[in-house]
Amino acid sequence: MSLPHILVVDDEPDIRNLVREILEDEDYSVATAEDGAHARTALRERRPDLILLDIWMPDVDGISLLKEWFEGEGLPCPVVMMSGHGTVETAVEATRLGAYDFLEKPLSLAKLLLTVKRGLEADQLQQENIGLRRHGEQVIEPTGHSATMQRLREQVKRIAQHDTWVLIHGEPGSGRETFARYLHAQSLRRDRPFVDLAVAAIEKGNAVRELFGSEEGGAVHYGALEQARGGTLFLDEVADMNLEAQARLLGALDSGSFLRAGGAEPVRVDVRIIAATQRDLEQEVREGRFREALFYHLNVVPLHIPPLREHREDVPELLSSYVDRLVLQEKLPYRHFGTDAQNFLRNHPWHGNIRELKNLVQRLLILGVGEEISQAEVESALGGVRIAEGGAGGAFPVSFDQPLRQAREQFEKAYLEYQLEKHEGNVSQAAAAAGVERTHLYRKLRALGIRD
Repeated sequence: MSLPHILVVDDEPDIRNLVREILEDEDYSVATAEDGAHARTALRERRPDLILLDIWMPDVDGISLLKEWFEGEGLPCPVVMMSGHGTVETAVEATRLGAYDFLEKPLSLAKLLLTVKRGLEADQLQQENIGLRRHGEQVIEPTGHSATMQRLREQVKRIAQHDTWVLIHGEPGSGRETFARYLHAQSLRRDRPFVDLAVAAIEKGNAVRELFGSEEGGAVHYGALEQARGGTLFLDEVADMNLEAQARLLGALDSGSFLRAGGAEPVRVDVRIIAATQRDLEQEVREGRFREALFYHLNVVPLHIPPLREHREDVPELLSSYVDRLVLQEKLPYRHFGTDAQNFLRNHPWHGNIRELKNLVQRLLILGVGEEISQAEVESALGGVRIAEGGAGGAFPVSFDQPLRQAREQFEKAYLEYQLEKHEGNVSQAAAAAGVERTHLYRKLRALGIRD
């Protein structure tokens, strides 16, 4: 996990260096700028998590710089103003322009560190809230008119009316999260948050903090159970939860409350839990990797999501749905699948399930030309990534007529999608093939918009 990145903008070298050394001793990553011009450059190079901004500088004053950011795309992060000659009017203006706080010089070490810590925590909470609102903007009804899908939708609607916990079983990429969100949208908790927690992506030792939150030095970190208060908590790949976190979760479900890490006051549990797994949890219980009591708590209502190969008649509708969605959301050019391509794909094995189908559609819209997608083009796309030798003979999934950063992101996305499809959605195997840590791969998948 990267360290919080702080930008210190001050024209006095002694102050810049002192503040940088103090913050680095507290395990922050620090960049410095001597004036407004260098601050603009630093901001373009890397988005800081917090800015310490002096008011009086030789080229442009801090208030003017703050106004520039405020009236542009908005403040990039919390901004703390610093001044030895500030006035009430200056402080009021800075607050109006969105400054998080105001520090007087000479700086108090204790106040500096406390202000930085609280500013970072406030920004983190704001980002979490933005994420919750973003997830709640649109709920997509599971696509398909096969008997299998119609039966599943009706089953989910019935389950949603009862405030019970649900255990969803299905292969990766089969649509487990889609059904979890659909269930939440049909329930009485629909106006409250839906929070998804990828258990396998939690770094080792952090499961308790991510679930239950913490109280450290007077600061409160709200865990997933509190973020989802009144709503739904979706625990993806719950079988990857360590035994300590399982025990804490079981205690919370039994007692109806929990303690944050380092906390003394109990926090009441008011959340519906939907858990998902690709494993046989009963087998996990027998082998001692999953607590039996927790399994029975979560398995009040089991829901099985079949793999795409078991309802292939939905493939044409899924293809059309993802074309429309990607054209709308990602502004990709519209193309449609020819009849021969649709018939071919109905007989494809779909080891990566609906996720593989969505990735295929995205790849064809990005790389293909012409209004119709033919069977030959589909077969070529399913043949894997082939790198051209000497500029000919193969198909490279990236256009060279674009900035390096965009080309690199496109290649990484195509490469990771290929690895996921090759390993049938198994993130651990894909991470091993790519030579990266599984938690790093999860973060990369999220950053590139590759989701279950």
